Amino acid sequence: MKILNLGCGTKTCNKSGVINIDWSIYLRLKKKIFTPIVPLFIKGERLEKFNSLPENILVHNLAKGIPFDTDSVDAVYHSHMLEHLDKDVAEKFLIEIKRVLKPGGIHRIVVPDLEKACRDYIVHISFCETNPDESDNHDICIARLLQQSVQKEAYGTSQQSPLRRFVENLILGDARRRGETHQWMYDRINLKSKLLNIGYKDVYLQDYNTSLIPDWNEYALDVDDKGNQYKPESLYVEALK
Repeated sequence: MKILNLGCGTKTCNKSGVINIDWSIYLRLKKKIFTPIVPLFIKGERLEKFNSLPENILVHNLAKGIPFDTDSVDAVYHSHMLEHLDKDVAEKFLIEIKRVLKPGGIHRIVVPDLEKACRDYIVHISFCETNPDESDNHDICIARLLQQSVQKEAYGTSQQSPLRRFVENLILGDARRRGETHQWMYDRINLKSKLLNIGYKDVYLQDYNTSLIPDWNEYALDVDDKGNQYKPESLYVEALK
């Protein structure tokens, strides 16, 4: 079974049949010519992620399309990627995935769940009304709605020393240039509507551990190293071509 893991970053899978595809700096550095010098530039958790990357990686800029033939792939997966694309670009991306899928192929999408974030926000307002001391924590709920739409600096860079932050921002650019900001948000209504409108046959809501993809849990793409849900605030949708 051929599965494309698009925009994978460092969340990769080394199982047979999976092809991890991204244009991130981590994957570009994974090219063997650069590997020996990587420890000179990245340390700690970043280096651990780099060293854990498997060999079944295709370094490719997805803005140039998906480098596979029409009707050639059994399943396509991408997680917390779609919301980083402008709306018109996102639609073209979904259509391109539909092109490479075989008839009956499965398109699994994971995005931040706008509905859940809004519900949590409303619930927390009511909670603050009866628990005033909790008001200081209310910005956490607002951050889940807005933070990645307005942030200026990439998160990983913001955690570095002042000198490294300066250099990374100078060379790599701000959060938007690196594709870290959210350009649109999705819930179970607008995502399903978009998929049906571009010609997908059926759309199903899933959970992190349920899928139409056979033996999905063995791929461990929606769980962490301990088997727990990797991104708990997510919406899981699958569409059939």
